[in-house]
Amino acid sequence: MAREATLVIIKPDGLKKSLTGDILSRLSQAGLKIIAAKTVKVSESLAKKHYGHLSDRPFFKELLRYITGQLHGENRVLAMVYYGESAISQVRQIVGATNPEEADPVSVRGAYGRILTTGLFENVVHASSSAEDAEKEIKLWFAPSEVVVNLYPCKVITLEKVEQKVWA
Repeated sequence: MAREATLVIIKPDGLKKSLTGDILSRLSQAGLKIIAAKTVKVSESLAKKHYGHLSDRPFFKELLRYITGQLHGENRVLAMVYYGESAISQVRQIVGATNPEEADPVSVRGAYGRILTTGLFENVVHASSSAEDAEKEIKLWFAPSEVVVNLYPCKVITLEKVEQKVWA
């Protein structure tokens, strides 16, 4: 079995409902390591990049409103990278099927997810579905310096005139 990484995002509804502790406890049962974690205010640009593969779907605009917190008045998510043996399949089993009605009732999505009248799945968490998706998503949500394991090839560049917010 190969060691792999997967992106997990606790979405705005999961944070607003204070489900973070329970979700993290469930995920800890897999014995995987958290190698990156941060709270993120999701911009529309980031949301469009993350869900770009669904841009032709009728629920796309509502999906953007969901992940950017507009549906819950809470624009923050907890993004994490889990790492270990069969991380993707282990996490997918714990979080359950994307459709909360099809998810095992003891899974995260089965226990806490719901389907809105518009058909949008409010499924509390995101989890990468494949190694290819995980790499793309991890690179989108995290800089190499934010991940404590060297997952993918990197290069060092020198930047000039870069504006950065620092503590006063």
